[in-house]
Amino acid sequence: MAEKLKVGIVGGTGMVGQRFVQLLDGHPWFQVTAIAASAGSAGKTYEQSVQGRWKLEEPIPQEVKGIVVQDASKVEEVAGQVDFIFCAVDMKKNEIQALEEAYAKTGTPVISNNSAHRWTADVPMVIPEINPSHLEVIEAQRKRLGTTTGFIAVKPNCSIQSYVPALHALKEFNPTQVVATTYQAISGAGKNFTDWPDMLDNVIPYIGGEEEKSEQEPLRIWGSVVDGEIVKASGPSITTQCIRVPVTDGHLAAVFVSFEKKPSKEEILERWSQYQGRPQQLGLPSAPKQFITYFEEENRPQTKLDRNIERGMGVSAGRLREDSLYDYKFVGLSHNTLRGAAGGAVLIAELLKAEGYIQAK
Repeated sequence: MAEKLKVGIVGGTGMVGQRFVQLLDGHPWFQVTAIAASAGSAGKTYEQSVQGRWKLEEPIPQEVKGIVVQDASKVEEVAGQVDFIFCAVDMKKNEIQALEEAYAKTGTPVISNNSAHRWTADVPMVIPEINPSHLEVIEAQRKRLGTTTGFIAVKPNCSIQSYVPALHALKEFNPTQVVATTYQAISGAGKNFTDWPDMLDNVIPYIGGEEEKSEQEPLRIWGSVVDGEIVKASGPSITTQCIRVPVTDGHLAAVFVSFEKKPSKEEILERWSQYQGRPQQLGLPSAPKQFITYFEEENRPQTKLDRNIERGMGVSAGRLREDSLYDYKFVGLSHNTLRGAAGGAVLIAELLKAEGYIQAK
């Protein structure tokens, strides 16, 4: 068996960082060898640094408990110990951009969970099943950064994973108008009910910046690489509302869609059940076998019952029916911290390794 690639988690003490630690425990290709965070956590063991703020139900993996947390700003030190990094830091946008570029310039690939570089023209923003071809823009990015091996790749916003896969599988019918309302879990804000008691028995009809991301990011995913930049698609036109609801994990979407060539219900269900992307073809370790699962029951998918489908890496849909204003309506669901955050980033890293973009240093 080949040596595992050495991974650093920058921002390893926050909620998404903790998910990375959990998902990489026992990973067949990757091994966590470095964890970095703010200067305040540096010098403590990982177990000490997350004491009292470990947010997952599963215990801290044994392998990482004793790793001494490093200062994320000491880029050369951290980069020297790893083949690539995952980045999930809580900082200002311009600070994140500078930090991620600094790591990339050391020749270290950066798979980012942050939004800072999602609109950088030569940074691919990837859902591996949907737009793996965008990875070819990395070549142009490396030239700009002056590195032969380093680069940044980002994952998109967690909210769009609940409806974009279902729409993407129907691209041949050319969706023209989409209305989506997302009902988003509190872990999307990096919180649980202990931290955020105001969310108990409550719904908040606003999540800052989320609607703009939900309307624009799908167009970048569906865009194309032109002259070393990603040019976003011109359609469909998308309008969204994003609502915070009192659930721990899982983003649910209520979607209305019209098409240029209206498919039959049978055609839609067939495309959903048959859809496979590059991760399924390559058999990547974190890839769901069934990317989109459709539920025939009228009251599914349900957040609590169905968010963990395919280890939280599959997406599900239900309630597909014709609509009086649009062609169809349906409900979608995805796990926001697995498929939508850390799990989606791990899948991107697996794709990058399989396609030869990440190698041992």
